[in-house]
Amino acid sequence: MQKILVVDDEEVNRELLRGILEDNYTVVTAEDGENALRKLQEHPDETAAILLDLQMPNADGFAVIAEMKSKGWISRIPVLVITAEKNVAIENRCLELGVSDFIHKPFEASIVRSRVKNTIELFNCKKQLEQKVEEQAVTLERQSQIIQMLSEAKPFLKLMMEYRSAIMEVETRLNVLNMVFSEEYKRNPFESIKSRLKSPESISKKLERKGYSYTLENIKEHVSDVAGLRVICSFPDDIYRLADLLIGQDDIILLRSKDYIKSPKPNGYRSLHLILSVPLFLPDEKKYMKVEVQFRTIAMDFWASLEHKLRYKKDDIDGADEIGLQLKSCADSIEVLDYQMQEIRDRIYGSGE
Repeated sequence: MQKILVVDDEEVNRELLRGILEDNYTVVTAEDGENALRKLQEHPDETAAILLDLQMPNADGFAVIAEMKSKGWISRIPVLVITAEKNVAIENRCLELGVSDFIHKPFEASIVRSRVKNTIELFNCKKQLEQKVEEQAVTLERQSQIIQMLSEAKPFLKLMMEYRSAIMEVETRLNVLNMVFSEEYKRNPFESIKSRLKSPESISKKLERKGYSYTLENIKEHVSDVAGLRVICSFPDDIYRLADLLIGQDDIILLRSKDYIKSPKPNGYRSLHLILSVPLFLPDEKKYMKVEVQFRTIAMDFWASLEHKLRYKKDDIDGADEIGLQLKSCADSIEVLDYQMQEIRDRIYGSGE
């Protein structure tokens, strides 16, 4: 159990508080400030809270608080002042010195337990939050320095230009296929193309998750979606037809394929992901760049957009798990709807088109 230090020069008060708290805590007592400081010195990291009387011989409560501040204990151990009166000036002084709360005499057992419990829990949450903020600040500072260095470095800018050019190359090829398909079948295989280039911040986070340092070589080798396109199609068979036509071109290399349409993710996510190696013709060389292309139907894309919002706001939304289940049900309905619409199209245009 957590350890509580009760400091009061009156034995009856020490024993009353021990009786109230001993079912939930290990209660240690001290009859004056000097004895309390000796016990704190022996076990500062094991004390969860201090219940401290202000009026005591051999170092009063204010002397104990002052010593705790000088040793840095006040920021690690919450102090609840034991008092028999409500004196605004004294309470303000205590709060300014870092006291967490007050326990008033005569003691009401339920209030004492609640105040001690709440103070310890809030103090622990505060410490955890401060530690997390400090860790994140260090990480962000380190990442900021690296990102700034990469963003301003000419080789990094050149690499990003090459990825942008690779996006343009794939987009051009898809548009050509769209025009040819439109001429032959009098309809378009896709509705729209969206492209994006990963930001330096996103690149750095992905490398960190994978355990790699921030170098250009690691970006090229271990981040396959710096350049990305999302192709929105009307029907599932258009996805596969268009993907086959794209990877069937003799200078495009398929590096990896993940078919989440035939094998959806557990949450219902559906999409066809291709990692391609695409030729880039530069003034003095020909080189291959990695590009990720995602194919979805209109309904799949609408679903993914909503699911993305849930994922990033999950901690702030009541009933997020229930919403997740609803989205999974919607994903299953979307699959049925996509294929029903495809059958209707086939009846209108003929299955061969």
